[in-house]
Amino acid sequence: MAADEEAAELVAAAADHDQLDRMVARRREGEPLAWITGTAQFCGLDVAVRPGVYVPRWQSETLAATAARLLAARGTAVDLCTGSGAIAMVLQAARPGARVVATELDPTAADCARDNGVDVLVGDLDEPLPADLAGRVDVMTGVPPYVPDDALHLLPRDVRGFEPRRALDGGRGGLEVVARMITCSTRWMATGGRLLVEIGGRQFDPVARLLTAAGFDSVEVLHDGDGDPRAVCGRFADPTATPRPAQASSR
Repeated sequence: MAADEEAAELVAAAADHDQLDRMVARRREGEPLAWITGTAQFCGLDVAVRPGVYVPRWQSETLAATAARLLAARGTAVDLCTGSGAIAMVLQAARPGARVVATELDPTAADCARDNGVDVLVGDLDEPLPADLAGRVDVMTGVPPYVPDDALHLLPRDVRGFEPRRALDGGRGGLEVVARMITCSTRWMATGGRLLVEIGGRQFDPVARLLTAAGFDSVEVLHDGDGDPRAVCGRFADPTATPRPAQASSR
C-alpha cells in the first residue's frame, strides 16, 4: 500500500489529533497497519484484525474467490488456519446457505474470527472438526505457514517483527504444515471436493506431488492479482478413477 493510502486510513480511523499521532508513531515502529486501524479490506469486506493476529493479504483473494465460486449454495466448507476468518467470511458472504466451519490454533485469532461472525473451533488443523463432517466437505481452504524457516529474515519488517511466527514459519523447506494439511484433508473431503492451499511461488511442483499422492487430481496453480503463483487447487478423486496430471499453469 502506498504511503498516501496508509495515511488516509490512519486519518479515517483516528478520533482526534492525539490519537492520530499515537497511531502514526506505532506505524513508524513497523506495526502492521491493520493492527493500528483494527480492520483490513479483503475481497470488499471489512475484516476486524486484532493485534497479534495474522493480517489477511490481498494476494489471498484469488484463493478465496475461487473457493466461493466452487462452493455450492447448500454445500459444506472448512477453512483451516483461519486467522482473522477472512476467507471464511468470503465464503459465508457468497454462499449464505452453505455450512462454513473454520479452525484456528491460536485462541486470540479464534476470538478475532468470532468477532467477524465466523464459526471457528480452536485446535490444530482438522483436530477440532466434528465427526459428522467426515467425507462431506465440498471445499476446504487454508493459508498455512509456508515460509521456509531459513527465509523468514527476508520478510518485510512489519511482518517478521510483529506478526506471529507460527503463522509464517513453514519449517524446513516451508512445507511441513502444508504436507500435514493435505494428509489430514482426505478424511473430510467428499469425492469431487476441492482443496485450495496457499503456497509460495516455487512450491507448486512438490505440493502437486503431495496432492496427487494423497488422492487428488486436476491439480492447478492459482495466480494472484499480480500474476504470481499463489495457491494450488486439487480435486479429491474417486479412488477408482485414473488420476489426471497436474497443470503447470492456470489462472
